[in-house]
Amino acid sequence: MRKKKSWQSRAILNLLLGIGALTMIVPFLWMVVTSLKSPAELAQFPPTLWPQEWRWSNYSEALRAAPFHLYFRNSLLISVGHTVMTLTLASMAGYALARIPFKGRELIFMSFVAMLMIPTYTKIVPQFLIVKFMPLFGGNDLLGQGGIGWLNSWWALIIPGGLSASAIFLFRQFYLSLPKELEEAARLDGLGEFRIFAQIYTPLIKPAVATVGLLTFQESWNNFLWPLLVTTRDDLRVIQVGLAVFQQLESTSWHYLMAGTTLATIPMVLLFLFCQRYFVEGFTHAGIK
Repeated sequence: MRKKKSWQSRAILNLLLGIGALTMIVPFLWMVVTSLKSPAELAQFPPTLWPQEWRWSNYSEALRAAPFHLYFRNSLLISVGHTVMTLTLASMAGYALARIPFKGRELIFMSFVAMLMIPTYTKIVPQFLIVKFMPLFGGNDLLGQGGIGWLNSWWALIIPGGLSASAIFLFRQFYLSLPKELEEAARLDGLGEFRIFAQIYTPLIKPAVATVGLLTFQESWNNFLWPLLVTTRDDLRVIQVGLAVFQQLESTSWHYLMAGTTLATIPMVLLFLFCQRYFVEGFTHAGIK
């Protein structure tokens, strides 16, 4: 009787998970299918499920509509820059908050937790003003007046997104979960604080590194508002801003927009597939302590 109930519970759970997975994947499949239709077919009602004519040329035509090779390059450089900076700085901060006793440590940590509660878009205006009035950049004087600061530069695209409170929080949780005996043994062997951090503890938290790296890369790759605010030069446009070329006031080229969006999604899908095991493990163990 128990085995029968257990089998029924697993069947119901698998059914619910299957429905959830189908719900998540249907929008992505619809995007891909739409990218292969002609404008005339997209205007039909009711809409067709599969393309009557598979127009693979939509992808090449979409790439020729704007310098998307430049947009992809910019997005890749910014995303990699944000990821490297976040992994480096956040891991150091997380280690310090978890393993190094100092006065005010808990207060600093609670400040980071409080930062997690602040909506992202409420920080846009202060960040923009800091970037615009950055002293000694973009024609600004020592008081940040007279020029444009970091606007229309790589500084504005990379530096503000180089660290996040959520990354520090995740690293701290992982460093707390490691045994203190490793640290004590390393000190007996004469290792300094930085070598303990870099050679002993950090190699043991690959799930945290993969989780933070993937989240940071994904957030940076999909960022639209900030690059739109701080840049007007076409050579600094990112892929998400570049896709707006297909959206006009009069009409939207849905077949090109979906083709470009599909191409912009592929890097994130591949990255998640490669890091999936560490990513899931990272979120599973993030709240150990």
